[in-house]
Amino acid sequence: MKKNPKSPISESYRTLRTNIQFSSFDKEIKTIVITSSAPREGKSTTIGNLALVMAQSGKRVLLIDCDLRKPTVHKKFRLSNQIGLTNILIEDKNPFAVMQRYNDNLFILTSGVLPPNPAEVVASNKLKKFIEDMRSHFDYILIDSPPVIAVTDAQILSSFLDGVILVVSSGEAEKELVKKAKDLLDKVNANILGVVLNKLELKSRKGYGYYYYYYGEERRARK
Repeated sequence: MKKNPKSPISESYRTLRTNIQFSSFDKEIKTIVITSSAPREGKSTTIGNLALVMAQSGKRVLLIDCDLRKPTVHKKFRLSNQIGLTNILIEDKNPFAVMQRYNDNLFILTSGVLPPNPAEVVASNKLKKFIEDMRSHFDYILIDSPPVIAVTDAQILSSFLDGVILVVSSGEAEKELVKKAKDLLDKVNANILGVVLNKLELKSRKGYGYYYYYYGEERRARK
C-alpha cells in the first residue's frame, strides 16, 4: 500500500476519492464494490489505496474482503486472517470484535475462513443485513470482490450496493472481456461509478512512473 502522501500515485487516489464524493448529488454513495474483468488487474491494490486516502481525509472507512475464493486484503495489509467476515456471518461473531483497526479511521474486515459455498454466502440476506447495519457506523464501506467474468459474486454485490468501480489493467486487459464485464454489471442494474485504468506507466522528467486512471463512463481522460 502506498503510504507516501506526496507521491503522484497518492495524488491520483485522492482525485479518485474526490470524484467518488461528487459522483452523485441525488443518492448518497457509501457502499462501493471494486472489481475487475479478470484476475491480476490490481483491484485489491486499488481498493487498499483508496481506503487509505479516504481514511486520511478524516472519513471513517470499513474495508471488507468479500473475495471468499482468493482473498488478498490481509496480505496487502499484513494482517491475520484467522477470523473475519465469514465468522461474523456463520458464527454470529461480534463485528467490532472481529474487524481490525489499521489506523484511527480505517477498519479492515478480512475474509475469514473460506466457505465451500462462497456464492451462497455473498447472496445471503445475512450479508445484506450486515452491510446495512454497518452503514450507520462508517462514512464509506469498500468491498473487494472477485473478477466479474470469473464468478457471479461481483454482480450479486453490485445489485444491492450504492456503486461499483471496475479496475482495468492497461496493456493487459482484453477489450472483449472488459466489455463483457460491463454488460454483466449492466444486467443487474449496477451503478457503475467509473473505470480505473491501472498499471499505466507515464514517465516524467524526473524519471518516475505512476498510475493514471479514467474515471466516469462519459468522460475523457486528460493527460
